[in-house]
Amino acid sequence: MLQPADYHMHTPLCRHASGEPVEYARQAASLGLLQIGFSDHSPMERDDFDEWRMRMDQLDEYVAKVQIARQAVPGLKIRLALEVDYLPGQEAWIRNLASRHPWDYLIGSVHYITDTWDVDNPAKISQWRQHEAHVVWKMYFERLAQAADSGLFDIIGHADLPKKFGIRPVMDCRPLYEPFLKAAALRGCAVELNTAGLRKDCREIYPSRELLEMARGHGVNITFGSDAHQPSEVGMNFVEARDLALSVGYTHWLEFQGRRATPQAL
Repeated sequence: MLQPADYHMHTPLCRHASGEPVEYARQAASLGLLQIGFSDHSPMERDDFDEWRMRMDQLDEYVAKVQIARQAVPGLKIRLALEVDYLPGQEAWIRNLASRHPWDYLIGSVHYITDTWDVDNPAKISQWRQHEAHVVWKMYFERLAQAADSGLFDIIGHADLPKKFGIRPVMDCRPLYEPFLKAAALRGCAVELNTAGLRKDCREIYPSRELLEMARGHGVNITFGSDAHQPSEVGMNFVEARDLALSVGYTHWLEFQGRRATPQAL
């Protein structure tokens, strides 16, 4: 059974991953994957913004590393991409990044609900104790809707990331999801099934079945990603992710090349 492409993988340039792109590519080939995509954390306008992404002067090095992987594993389709943090006011910077190389897709992710709080950062988990869970989730999904509506991204990454530590609101979250999904549908922005959630405290793929069912109802397309930070995580839990997609009614995933999408059967 052919698995969909793994479109979410990192490199050591982000400062919290290990293994060179060649190693990820060889692992993918050994698993029988036909296509992967590297989407490491993009630079910010300021290199000192945080400590978990490549610097601006490493962007060309990143592209070169992916090209080396393409040459080393020629039987594997390897796409070139970035995972870009969306913060309001940074749109011009994101457009600048988009123009610098021939990217195959851009993943838009929200990690920061303020300029200083990245809600998935274990070093800042104490901040969760200072806020009601539903307030954090509301802020997050408001920003995620902005990201989708910006038109800057092809894919939205780990769409319910605030559940990472298992902290969830008691309230019904469906009204929070609705504006985001409407924006994604309007802009033709896919949502990824990110299996890294199974390796976190939440023990659940991003997004949840409930959110994915709503995405399907809005006609939002999907991609798949392991969010691999080491070669052994490439393609991890893709059987479960594919089964989840099929169980809520998806029949296709999107392949990207040159920022153009082509549906492929699951």
